[in-house]
Amino acid sequence: MATRGKGKKLNKAWLHDHLNDPYVKLAQREGYRARAAYKLKEIDEQLQLLRPGQLVVDLGATPGAWSQYVRRKFGRGATSDTGLPGPMHGTIIALDVLELEPVDGVDFIRGDLREAEVLEALESRVGDRQVDVVLSDMAPNLSGIAASDAARMAELVELALDFARAHLTPGGALVCKVFHGSGYSQLVELFKSEFRSVKAMKPKASRAKSAETFLVGIGLKARPSGADIQT
Repeated sequence: MATRGKGKKLNKAWLHDHLNDPYVKLAQREGYRARAAYKLKEIDEQLQLLRPGQLVVDLGATPGAWSQYVRRKFGRGATSDTGLPGPMHGTIIALDVLELEPVDGVDFIRGDLREAEVLEALESRVGDRQVDVVLSDMAPNLSGIAASDAARMAELVELALDFARAHLTPGGALVCKVFHGSGYSQLVELFKSEFRSVKAMKPKASRAKSAETFLVGIGLKARPSGADIQT
């Protein structure tokens, strides 16, 4: 009984913190589905990654806050009469294992990127175009076992990196969620081996208690002649 009571206290504490979070309130006022929109907003404002006319792929998109932010960028903000983004200038392809409530102008694929047919569907939507920005907010279901969780996270980061390597423009960017802890330094080194510029960012909208950080790689390094590209 004591354990059950403790769990209720923790749930109440989380709910209190969540409802009083300034970014949650801001998201509600501005029509974003999650506070995560402000993580991407801060990254974008610092690094100037997103511009109308681009092709953006959003991995791990549900509930859709990142896609919403990009959509607004591609509509040059919100129109004064409706509060909705203006005409679409760009392409957004989103993917997640969970269903995504439709976002205006966003092409959504439901599936697991680890499955060959899902990757093929994504690549079919991209076609012969080069991607300007790959966003990955993918994260595994955490077990609490550090080594196992680190391996699962690394797998998702490597999937995003493989896709970026195969499809990014030479000056394109990959924004990828990672977790501090076991395996983090190896992921940083992996990014450094692939990109000319690598930045680790902890946006203000990311809760202080959270271990999440975002790695941003900009500008793919040229591969040696004859090197294989994994897809």
